[in-house]
Amino acid sequence: MSDALQAARVRPVTRLLERVPAPVFVAWAVVASFGTYFCMYAFRKPFAAAKFEGLLFMGTDVELKSAIIISQVFGYAISKYVGIKVCSELPPRRHALVLVLLIGWAEAALFAYAVLPGSWKVAGIFLNGLSLGMVWGLVVRYLEGRVTSELLLAGLSGSFIVASGIVKDVGRALMSGNAADWWAGVPGVGTWVAGALGPVSESWMPAVAGLHFAPFFVLFVWMLNQLPRPTATDAQERHLRESMDGSRRRAFVGEYLIGIVLLITAYFLLTAYRDFRDNYAVEIFEGLGYPYQGNETIITRAETIIAVVVVATLALLNAVRRSRPGLIATYVVMAGGTALLAVATLMLDARLIDGFWWMTLVGLGSYLAYVPYGSLLFDRLMANTGIIGTAVFAIYMADAIGYTGSVGMMLYKDLVASDVSRLGFFKAFTWGMAAVGTLCLATSCLYFLRHPQIAESADAAGASGAPV
Repeated sequence: MSDALQAARVRPVTRLLERVPAPVFVAWAVVASFGTYFCMYAFRKPFAAAKFEGLLFMGTDVELKSAIIISQVFGYAISKYVGIKVCSELPPRRHALVLVLLIGWAEAALFAYAVLPGSWKVAGIFLNGLSLGMVWGLVVRYLEGRVTSELLLAGLSGSFIVASGIVKDVGRALMSGNAADWWAGVPGVGTWVAGALGPVSESWMPAVAGLHFAPFFVLFVWMLNQLPRPTATDAQERHLRESMDGSRRRAFVGEYLIGIVLLITAYFLLTAYRDFRDNYAVEIFEGLGYPYQGNETIITRAETIIAVVVVATLALLNAVRRSRPGLIATYVVMAGGTALLAVATLMLDARLIDGFWWMTLVGLGSYLAYVPYGSLLFDRLMANTGIIGTAVFAIYMADAIGYTGSVGMMLYKDLVASDVSRLGFFKAFTWGMAAVGTLCLATSCLYFLRHPQIAESADAAGASGAPV
């Protein structure tokens, strides 16, 4: 289809969205972006509900489940490195098509994962991760650089917090056969599907879960693609967002190298921490005394509480319209999140809270620190620096290095700390993350606030009355 014909198809809804009141626009954009990324998680995370108990990877000391997780994260990390270039340079007219193609690739890889035997499953899940790593960046490209970006990105960020728990519970329901009940009441096909579905094996569960969400993913991408481009007012307050070529990327890194290194050091550990909690939530909850029987929705309950608090907190940052105070507020939220890890663990050790609330609070703390990296933090930094480009570049640079750390941490656990339980390792990791993360974030904040270019930009904009 030619660009002119494609534009003609989306023009009516896009024109309508240009004229509607701001709350209506925000609601449409949040539903579209939230739904798109929520559905993506159905292709990425259900496999983590499987245990593959007692199985090792090709006769090594690495557990098969760990090898599968590492393989997907490795593919995901490579996708992030590729995304540094692709997501920051891809023209907007190609975003929707590429999103659909990426999900099609991911589902095909899950079919390969289902049919490949034993240790060879790592090849299928690697291909799955290789496609999914660029979805976030393409969705953010629709939302960044707007006056309402904090609200939009906060809404988007809630998607993977909620989705991670829900899709794992969906996976467990598919394997237990409980998912058949979902279809039993659907007129015409419900009884047939419920009877045909039955319990799904650990191998086929991820592909079946993905098929459940595929039609909804396409619908939400269509909604996302109707969004109009940022307005002149958006560009004035948040600076122009354009595709970012190699020279602009190098200029950004060279100018702010020290602050970026501090941020990425914290993110390196934070991604590994969040991923470990996410991938081994089933085992950690069992170690805390919450077996699956009688606790079928415990992950969803914990992640829903976290999502509500995180989204509400980040949405409040939209009230800080001036970029410099907004950057400070974002750092305060992030450093507060890493500090919460230590506070929650102290409360657990003092028996002031139980295991469920400890997992909820450390999850909340990690997400308060983690989520702004993929949304608000770099959007605020771009607005403060005045560099013309896209925040997606900085997001993907951090993501690529962060997921590399995730792979390293899981290998360390199985090869070096194999005698330590998942729960014991995670608890020790919590203390380290709280100390190093808080220090790096606080130091990075001071660096950026005292950087001459940011300070001069703030003074000039303040003198002219423009938002800072």
